Parts: sequence; C-alpha cells; structure tokens
Amino acid sequence: MSSHPRKILMSVSVATLLGSAQSAMADTTVRVMRVEISQVEKDYYAEIAREFENSHPGVNIELDYLSNEAYKSKLPTLLQSDQRPDIFYSWGGEALKEKVEAGFVKDLTAAMQDGWQARFPDSAIDAFTINGKIYGAPLYVTEVGFWANTALTEKAGVDVGAIDTWQDFLDAVTTLKEADITPIVVGAKDGWPMQFYWGSLATRLAGQQGFKAAKAGEGEGFAAPPFVQAGEKLEQLAELEPFQPGFMATTYERASGMFGDGEAAFHLMGDWDYLPSKQRSMSGEGVPDEDLRFISFPSVEGGQGNEATYGGLNGWAVTRDAPDMAVTFLKSLLSLDNQREAAKRGIFVPIVKGAEKALTTPYGRKVAKDIDQASYHQTFLDQDLGVSVGATVNDISNDLAQGVTSPEEAAERVEEAWQFR
Repeated sequence: MSSHPRKILMSVSVATLLGSAQSAMADTTVRVMRVEISQVEKDYYAEIAREFENSHPGVNIELDYLSNEAYKSKLPTLLQSDQRPDIFYSWGGEALKEKVEAGFVKDLTAAMQDGWQARFPDSAIDAFTINGKIYGAPLYVTEVGFWANTALTEKAGVDVGAIDTWQDFLDAVTTLKEADITPIVVGAKDGWPMQFYWGSLATRLAGQQGFKAAKAGEGEGFAAPPFVQAGEKLEQLAELEPFQPGFMATTYERASGMFGDGEAAFHLMGDWDYLPSKQRSMSGEGVPDEDLRFISFPSVEGGQGNEATYGGLNGWAVTRDAPDMAVTFLKSLLSLDNQREAAKRGIFVPIVKGAEKALTTPYGRKVAKDIDQASYHQTFLDQDLGVSVGATVNDISNDLAQGVTSPEEAAERVEEAWQFR
C-alpha cells in the first residue's frame, strides 16, 4: 500500500516495469524523485531498486523523474503537500537550507553514526551539514568545463589542448567564427546554463575568500570588483556573438542534443552531460569519443580562484515524515558496490571513498583528478546562494549575454538580492 497519493507525478514503478505483482502486495512504498537523466542512469537506479525490493519483501521503490526546470519549480510545492517524495535529489547549499528551515527535511545525523558517514570525504558531508546537523547524503561530484568537438576545432585550426587562459578561449572563438563554425551552443532559455559562464568566471576571479567575504557582507559584497569583472568578461565573450542562432529560446536539453549532433564546437556544461548528449543527438551516438574532449574552464589573469573548480556536490535528502525504509534504501543506493558500478558505466564521478578507482572514461578520471587537486570546490551559485538569489544570478547572466545590463548593474543586482533574501 502506498504511503502517498499519486495524481501529479508520472511514476515509473520498477516493479511495474518488470511486470511483477510485487507492487500490489507491497506494504511500504519509498518514492524517490530525481531530475531527468539519461536512460543509462535510469536503468542503473531501476536495477538497484529491483535488487532492494527482492531483498526486502513488501517494499516497493518508485522512481519519479522531472525535467530540470520542472523539478526546481514543482518541488517546493510538492514538499508542502501529501504528494511529497520520501527521497529527493538535492544540490545542497542555501537551497537545501531553506527546505530544512521550513521543516521539510529529516535530520540524518543519528543515521550517519553507524558507519555510513565514514564512507564519504568530510568535505562531502560538510556540503549537507547545516547548523551542525546532517540533512543529506552525497551522491556524486561534478565539474563544469567545456565539452569540445575536436573534429570541428581542428578543422578551424584550433588546438583545444593549448587553451589555458580566458584570452586563449576568446581567440579560439574568433578563429572558429572565421572558419564559419558555430563556436558555442548554450541552452540559455533555462537560465542556469548561461549562469555557468558568470559563475565560473566569478569563481576564477573571487576565489574562496572572495565568496566568503561577499556572503559575510564585507566590503561591497557581491558588488565587489571580482564580480563586476566576471560580468565584463562574459560581456567580452557575448560581443563576439559566439552562440548559436536563437540561443535564448534553446533549452539545456536541446543544446545538449545539438552539441551531440555536431552543431557547435564547444558546450560549457557539467561532466554529467557525456551520456545525455549522446542520447539526445539525432543518431543516438553523439560526438564520437575520439573527437570528444573535456577541458577545464580557462584561467583568468589575476584571479584568486584559478586553482578552484566550479560544479556540484549533489546528493539526496529525505523528507521529514518518510518511512524508516527510505533511509535504509538510501544507504543501499549509496553503497560502495553501487558507486563503483556507476563509475564503471561512466554515469558519474562517485563520491564514496574508493569508488573512483572504477572510473573508465578519460572524462571521469580527469574530473576526479581536477577536484582532488583543486584548492576548493565552489558549488553551483543558483543553489549555493539560495533559490531567490540563484534566480537573480541566472537572470543577470542572460542579460549580460544579451547586452541589456552592464557588469556593474549585474553585480549590484546580485548584491541586492543577497541582502534581501
């Protein structure tokens, strides 16, 4: 018997997919909600759920998926309803803190004390620790960088291996345009893909101390010079008209498929886009691996964060009134064996200690190395700064790309949003 009605979300019951009658007999249902992912990753979760159901008679695991934007917009409402999931995907940061303060999230501190916490690096647990209590379990770590189609860059005479600085990247964009090749595809309609530019540049320029000072309200806060300069550099790029026609009307999912179809040389995106880009391409094969590179975001002259990485430290949170079986399933989902399997299949860079040794793709191994060597890891600004400030960061990034706001105005808008959050 299900613990929640199901009228809003389209559920994919693992038991149903398997044609089993188990769901009808189940007396405990654990609902898991996640952002839309590749079929390969869906299959991975379905297999884990099926195995768990088989070893826990009477338990039914339901896996629900929503597109990225639908997930972000609907989750707050769902958490206030009796249709809330038991386990939901989380990026941590202020966005999770807001949900904790609203009373929606279960405290996992005690559950972590039986050895579960020891599976993860301390930094990963810190990302889900709020006021000394643990409110989430990490799943994987991600890095934002440039996916590059070397068949196109080499055709234009661009050596992606030689791109080290922001000026190197601007020069590459110019060369690609001269060769009549679209330099960059971006899904600006969703906001956050363009925010990856401002966020990456701000990380390079401000560094950990710059963000720490801005959050503490020191000096000019988010209106300080590094954040203005991030806008100036995004403005520099936009003036080269590097994006595909109609970039403001393009979603992330569409941009991901366009890159897979070879419609642009670069796509600034997380390492997770490896499989989805292939799946969303017309051929289903995407850019061949021999033509695919993942390069770090360029360094910026004088930047205080050139040794940092920008990306996510994503995981799961459990809703306050979820059944105990939800925590039991989450521990199983995040076992060393399951994390190794994800690494082996190239799904993501795992966070459980030792699982990274199973990574098979050069992209995954590069990300694991980058993050291991980084001076710090800045998480996505639209999550780290909270929902309202994050929305402002997304907006100013798109406005800068369209030339409808100045770098100074953009930084002031972020500071104002932070002050009134």
